[in-house]
Amino acid sequence: MLATPKQLRELGILGMNRRNVSMIAAKNPRHLYPLVDDKLKTKKIAEAAGIAVPRLLAVVSQERSVKDLPRILEKYRQFVVKPSNGSGGKGILVVTHHDGDNYVKSSGDQISMESIQRHVSNTLSGLYSLGGRPDVAMIEALVQFDPIFAEYSYEGVPDIRVVVYMGFPVMAMVRLATHESDGKANLHQGAVGVGIDIATGQPLRAVQHGRPVTHHPDTRHKLSDVKIPHWDRMLKLAAACYDVTGMGYLGVDIVLDQNLGPLIIELNARPGLAIQVANGIGLLPRIKRVDGLTDVLKKPDDRAEWSMREFGML
Repeated sequence: MLATPKQLRELGILGMNRRNVSMIAAKNPRHLYPLVDDKLKTKKIAEAAGIAVPRLLAVVSQERSVKDLPRILEKYRQFVVKPSNGSGGKGILVVTHHDGDNYVKSSGDQISMESIQRHVSNTLSGLYSLGGRPDVAMIEALVQFDPIFAEYSYEGVPDIRVVVYMGFPVMAMVRLATHESDGKANLHQGAVGVGIDIATGQPLRAVQHGRPVTHHPDTRHKLSDVKIPHWDRMLKLAAACYDVTGMGYLGVDIVLDQNLGPLIIELNARPGLAIQVANGIGLLPRIKRVDGLTDVLKKPDDRAEWSMREFGML
């Protein structure tokens, strides 16, 4: 059954209109948007601030460079192609290995070099970018995701989304790839979202397409058993992204590399609201508790530790 407006208010649910006006418009200065909308700029400012990100292998910014892709990619067995100005997971191509002359995507489907070149060409033309503007294709090292997630994500790399308000981590979830989502950790494409307790990093509840689930649809493993290592480190990384960008309402996406630990893969100036469904609680009560604290706790580590103390649900 659908919740009534009264029930949503009682849960403290942040709605779309209020998010757009009170969070995005009020807390995210327009002139700062390029820092997070452009993934290449995000990577550069994060690296300059000492924040760990996946290694950049190459950048294709002009159509004439597309013909050089066979030479550029010949030394890489696996890689990820991303539109620098993409959104919602669109245009991300994940290659896990070679099979003869073909490459193999995270879904197991094969793809030719000609198809990769066409994908990059489409990216440059703006097919996947915000507003359809001409874009740049980034080629990154594929994250070697920690085997601790092997039983809970299918054909792709899971990530952790942390919503950060005025520098304070206020809500988190882990997004687990499925066959339906084509190996991408995108809830709109069929990934599973698992709400995470801010204090402990332990799972609270899980949803797919907005409906509660208890087991991963492909691996059939119990989602309440998901474990996330380095939790306090992840929250401190997320909190630091506020200081780097100046964005007051921010979605921070983190992956866990087996060798490198937590890596920031993306920042989002317009984080979605499904994280509330995954957690079974609204953002508004936590946002209200943070208001007024920004002049008291200025260091990212202090803000992350405060959130862990104040927002625990277990």
